[in-house]
Amino acid sequence: MSNYAVIKGASYILAAAPDMVLHNGTTQTTEMIVNPDSEYLKELPQHLRSYEDVLSYIPNQVYIGNMTSKELGETEFPWYDKKAAEPKRQGKFGEIMPQDEFIGLMQICDVFDLVKLEASFAQTVKEKLTAHGMLKEEQIAVLDKNSGETIEELERLISEEHAEGLFHENKLVGVVKRAHDVDVNLSAHTMLENIVAKASSVLSILHLLRVTGIDPAEVDYVIDCCEEACGDMNQRGGGNFAKAAAEVAGLTGATGSDVRGFCAGPSHALLDAASLVKAGTFKNVVVTAGGCTAKLGMNGKDHVKKGLPILEDCIGGFSVLISENDGVNPVIRTDVVGRHSVGTGSSPQAVISSLVTDPLEKAGLKITDVDKYAPELQNPDITKPAGAGDVPEANYKMIAALGVKRGDIQRADLANFVKQHGMTGWAPTQGHIPSGVPYVGACREEILAGDTQRAMIIGKGSLFLGRMTNLFDGISFLIEKNTGKAEEGGGVSEEQIKSLIGEAMRDFADALLKQ
Repeated sequence: MSNYAVIKGASYILAAAPDMVLHNGTTQTTEMIVNPDSEYLKELPQHLRSYEDVLSYIPNQVYIGNMTSKELGETEFPWYDKKAAEPKRQGKFGEIMPQDEFIGLMQICDVFDLVKLEASFAQTVKEKLTAHGMLKEEQIAVLDKNSGETIEELERLISEEHAEGLFHENKLVGVVKRAHDVDVNLSAHTMLENIVAKASSVLSILHLLRVTGIDPAEVDYVIDCCEEACGDMNQRGGGNFAKAAAEVAGLTGATGSDVRGFCAGPSHALLDAASLVKAGTFKNVVVTAGGCTAKLGMNGKDHVKKGLPILEDCIGGFSVLISENDGVNPVIRTDVVGRHSVGTGSSPQAVISSLVTDPLEKAGLKITDVDKYAPELQNPDITKPAGAGDVPEANYKMIAALGVKRGDIQRADLANFVKQHGMTGWAPTQGHIPSGVPYVGACREEILAGDTQRAMIIGKGSLFLGRMTNLFDGISFLIEKNTGKAEEGGGVSEEQIKSLIGEAMRDFADALLKQ
């Protein structure tokens, strides 16, 4: 086996953000502009969940690793009115952080004095984050240094200096100031979005360090793949979220850069990381992404209309550690890659063929040779009421149909294929997060336990959202059980190499003596 890069661990975090749904989700902020007296805005506050409800929501417990997708699939649908038997804040992969602590973390992650918090709120949050135990004393001290504002001063910053308010339990507790008085790319709105993305990425990296036990100084490179873009009027998306998050997380030996690909971004980034490690460029690469305030309450109108709670009320984040082959952890097969090329087309059949059947055919594999497929793992509790159906199930049915067409499975086995090779979706609709990556952590554990041998991560994206092209996007790769480290030199041992060199030198010496 070639020395493919391995997955050393993954982390997943959520931050409850009910007030951000009201004040920062684009569905709501747009409604406030075009129809400020709408019934939707009047009803919305009654549909917000408490932190306890967010904690006990079964898909959220699956996301942080306290429950499995199989357990979710065995739970009667819909899930919004069910509760996990033993909901926990801390999970195997990460945590669900309360909104007030996350706002405190935002200030800790702000290095330009843009986040201002009301004095008593800051002190309360300081106590909670001290008890949290994952932040250093000097980081928590930022809450003393940069917080001491009165409500009156916060209101002045909003009314006179165009700051964005930060709210908790419907009360103003802080602001994010603009970073420039003219540049819209450094407006308070954009800075709030970017600091939220950075803070959620930092939290996921901290949990990744906990999950893997790696020394932070051993991380060489960080790739950020969220959907935001930081820059100024001269280079709007120049970045660098990756290095910014690495700084706060204490990855002192790392450099990094950002990769963007809409919903497919994480899959592109994981493949980039695996390729960098396999090439020997870096030994340990962290792929990370924070969440997106714009997506909060994105399908809220449909949820409220049907009497559901607002289910898109959490900021999401994840991180994955990709390292050199250790002979143990699952490998990323960089030689079996599906790609949606410029000429692929946008029909569902063309997309799935390019991402699934084409790479498998080149590798001599059948569709049934892959134990699990992880395409867009959106939570159907969210998408069905919005009219988008069960997105993962639609993907699995298309894969199964192509399997029948290829003769890999019988038509009668279609439903069974979806059950055996698919998963119920549980990911929050945070744009880039659902597309394949929520399964990476569980996949690693299943492969190490011998329950799964091979899985395919499928990232799909909508490039046309940027109004630069009508093209769709996608990329996929295989994760497989590690069969052991390959010997350097194409499978030839070090002793064999020494012997061959010795033979060559003797032959060369003999040839010289005969001249």
